[in-house]
Amino acid sequence: MFKRYKALPGWLRWGLEILLVVLIIFAIRSYQSPTLESGTAPDFSGVTLAGEQVSLAGYAGEPLLLVVWAEWCPICRIELPMLTGLLEDHQVLTLAIQSGSDNQVRQFLDEQQLSHLPVLNDSQGELASALGVRGVPVMYIIDSSGQIRFTEVGLTSSWGLRARLWWVG
Repeated sequence: MFKRYKALPGWLRWGLEILLVVLIIFAIRSYQSPTLESGTAPDFSGVTLAGEQVSLAGYAGEPLLLVVWAEWCPICRIELPMLTGLLEDHQVLTLAIQSGSDNQVRQFLDEQQLSHLPVLNDSQGELASALGVRGVPVMYIIDSSGQIRFTEVGLTSSWGLRARLWWVG
């Protein structure tokens, strides 16, 4: 079988290899996609690490970017700093899942110089479970009426998130 593959023209082998990589990426992203990709966002309430009481109803009237992340996720470490620029113009709430106690999450945020981020600590993953999260990071853009309008899994760009927030707003 490998002899037949090696006998194929170079352009065809490249094409097959690229197709295989694309299919693998698509399969991984499909698996990681949350089970709740649209519809009404589950109601939540809690206290952020900064002591602020938050709830889904409290964000009504403007779009909300809800970012689900974990301390142990290397992609989250890349993505979290880009949220700083979004905080100036948009409502943003982050949800730390299975990342330890409040103090452990605070310590991580301090080390990463991200202590200004609004963070709900979902140490047991209850809200993440209600959102259908199967992998992190996951970004939900929730419109002013509490409907999930966009869901993004994995690394994304701040300009892409801004465009989606603008579209929903």
